[in-house]
Formats: sequence, C-alpha cells, structure tokens
Amino acid sequence: MEIERKYLIKQLPDHLESYAHDEISQAYVSTDPVIRIRRKNDTYLLTVKSEGLLAREEVEMLLSPESFAHLSTKTDGIIIEKTRYKIPEEHGLLIELDVFHGAYEGFIMAEIEFPDVAAANSYQPPAWFGADVTMDARFHNSSLSQRTPEEVQAFLSELPSRFDKYITEI
Repeated sequence: MEIERKYLIKQLPDHLESYAHDEISQAYVSTDPVIRIRRKNDTYLLTVKSEGLLAREEVEMLLSPESFAHLSTKTDGIIIEKTRYKIPEEHGLLIELDVFHGAYEGFIMAEIEFPDVAAANSYQPPAWFGADVTMDARFHNSSLSQRTPEEVQAFLSELPSRFDKYITEI
C-alpha cells in the first residue's frame, strides 16, 4: 500500500545539490489502470497502481533494459523526466523532491510516503512547502503525462510560482 501526500513548493531547501538523487524517466502504458514504466538511473521498473489519491495499492517489478525499450513503444502521452532528491525529514520520513525537466521544465513538487493514513493526515509540512495537492488528480504523474504541449504550458502558467532562477543552479 502506498500512502503519500503531494505538495507544491514555495522555496527550495538550502544545499539541494548535497542530497542523494536519482534521474528518472517514466511513461505510461495505461492511465486507467495506471501501468507505468520507469528508468531510475540504471534500474528499469514496471509499476501497476490501483485507484486512489491518498492511499492506493502499488506493485513493482524489475524489467530488463530490452523489455523497457519494447514497452516504451507502447506508451501514450509524453515522457515525464525529473531529478528526484531524497531529503530526510525531521520525523524520520523521506521527502522526495521532484525537479522536472523536458516538457515540465520549471515544475517542482514534493511527495512524502507514510506508514499509515493517520500519520499522513496528521503530518505538518515544513515551511518551504506550498499547497497540498494530494487530493487533486491533476498532479498525478499519470495525469501530467497526458497533456499536450499547449496544455502543459497552460498548466504551468496557472501555478503560483516557477523556480526558473533555481533551476539553472541545480
């Protein structure tokens, strides 16, 4: 069971480059149900997710690079590209800060996974977090992948702020 909350970001944390990070590229074979393929550095994964916003089932399995390449030809929408920074949170949780590239250049969002729904519901985010978008399906990566370039630009222009000055520093 995956239990996570998603947040927009008001301000990037100091020394972002000092945190461990992964380079991620992912695409969707299907968005209903969610069937995702992902390259995370040199690891290739197939993920199936159930419906849900705060909590949902998630099953992952390893793929060979050849299987990933084959499934890549079967995907719909755009490829989501991002750098995921792993930032330890003071309560023993892990903040996964996604700095998007490609079509979503300038978009930044954080996800935090929780051990249970009660912990997710009682969570108090750090001051550098912005709006909680957990319950807004528009911010699911599967939804992000289904926009046209024009829709991506409209989506980005609606956000409270873009971190263009920080992107060049990362």
